[in-house]
Amino acid sequence: MTSIAFIGLGNMGGPMAANLIKAGHSVTGFDLGPAALAAFVAAGGKAAASAADALAGADFVVSMLPAGPQVRDVWLNQGGLIDVLTKTGIKPMLIDCSTIDVASAQAVYEAARQAGFDMVDAPVSGGTGGAINGTLTFMVGGSEEGFAKAQPVLAGMGKTIVLAGGPGMGQVAKICNNMMLGINMVGLSEALILGERLGLSAAKLHEICAPSTSQSWALTSYCPAPGVVPSAPSNRDFAPGFMAALMAKDMQLSQAAAESANVPTPLGALAASFYQKVCDEGEGRRDFSYVYMWLGEQDRSDFK
Repeated sequence: MTSIAFIGLGNMGGPMAANLIKAGHSVTGFDLGPAALAAFVAAGGKAAASAADALAGADFVVSMLPAGPQVRDVWLNQGGLIDVLTKTGIKPMLIDCSTIDVASAQAVYEAARQAGFDMVDAPVSGGTGGAINGTLTFMVGGSEEGFAKAQPVLAGMGKTIVLAGGPGMGQVAKICNNMMLGINMVGLSEALILGERLGLSAAKLHEICAPSTSQSWALTSYCPAPGVVPSAPSNRDFAPGFMAALMAKDMQLSQAAAESANVPTPLGALAASFYQKVCDEGEGRRDFSYVYMWLGEQDRSDFK
């Protein structure tokens, strides 16, 4: 039986850890939220008093945290898991599944490498539904050896596992993927609203476009217009899914990366501003497809 320490048991980490338990692994977890810890224990996990305490006897350590500062803090700073592991003498495989900036991912990887550990960055795509169902896509950055070691654990949480390249390349793949999705959802929302205002229902436009050149996952599987795709968050009052606040974060990461690489991404920048406005209006916990509702409340003069 493989022993896994899991740090971060929120909306994504909780179900991911639960799937590792279902796969037959022994999982010890830690989260700052008591409710998250309680749900983890109810799923068969063992609660630790701290992140450091979760490491005892671990063959793998997995983290799923909100952003780069938390990842740096847990692995390098106050949490100092790399230092803790060095002192214990155990050599688990390290996996960070958070979506963070490339520089943070590479900094943590380098600290781990210098301390003698294998580590990969393995951000995910698939949202809470994918986390619950074990169908996530993992975009992995690191060495081929680290990827091979991490693959059996990642397979307990996801369906598609791809080595994107060296350290940090998992994060590059993730922010590019989400920038495309974020832009796509805005464009789809604009077209649906335009059709509706001109007298063509969203359902009819979906019927026409789904098999046509404008087909996309956002249209066929996640349509933001209520009443069109039954399984979409738009039919659950935009319960996530993937929160607008998380899409805003990922879009901002894409823009920071574009700035550092001197790459023009004007559509990405505009879409990022829309998701931020959704959050500014207090709707950040709704699914990111709520941008359709936000856009429906605007008029052309708002963008001049």
